[in-house]
Amino acid sequence: MLTGLSNKDADIEAAAAKALEDDTMPAGLLDGLSSREEPYRYNCFKVLMLISREHGELLYQMWDRLVEQLGSDNTYWRISALQLIANLTGVDTEHRFEKIFDRYFALLDDKSVIPAAQLAAASGRIVRAKPQLEARITAKLLSIDGTHHQPGRKDLIKGYAIEALDEYYEQVEDKSKVLDFVRRQLDGSSPKTRKLAREFLRKRE
Repeated sequence: MLTGLSNKDADIEAAAAKALEDDTMPAGLLDGLSSREEPYRYNCFKVLMLISREHGELLYQMWDRLVEQLGSDNTYWRISALQLIANLTGVDTEHRFEKIFDRYFALLDDKSVIPAAQLAAASGRIVRAKPQLEARITAKLLSIDGTHHQPGRKDLIKGYAIEALDEYYEQVEDKSKVLDFVRRQLDGSSPKTRKLAREFLRKRE
């Protein structure tokens, strides 16, 4: 267990800086993602997220371990993996994400609504890193009604999808389908999603 990260008030930026100087520490942080001690696990995740945003190449070699964690029985371990993978698409020079595309987006139909919502939100980052996947990713976001989630939870996930679509709307090839999708959310059950839909459309109509 890495020193200092068990504390809720751990210095995440200092830990990330240390990891950049210690070649062995990123692997230890990745081990921490599977810790049963929640403060420690979450701090390891926050450090890795910081590193993945600014120095993703240091974690790219651990890609396979993150992909394996997508299949974890632990909801928060799945979330950690999908968030880190989304960040690493920016340094994915070997096109590894394309190979796991279907497995990754299958989490939109995860047994828990939380990974599904987090994946929808992360989709904007992936499109910015891999614009060639825009049409495929947009199709996934627009197909949330086809998941098993209850209607109210689908509406919640759609809010995160709208936020992602807002990030890369200028890159969307078929804007009419996106606009139709967002308009339908004006009558949804989630107040947050309705608000996001109104704001999205206000910018474009």
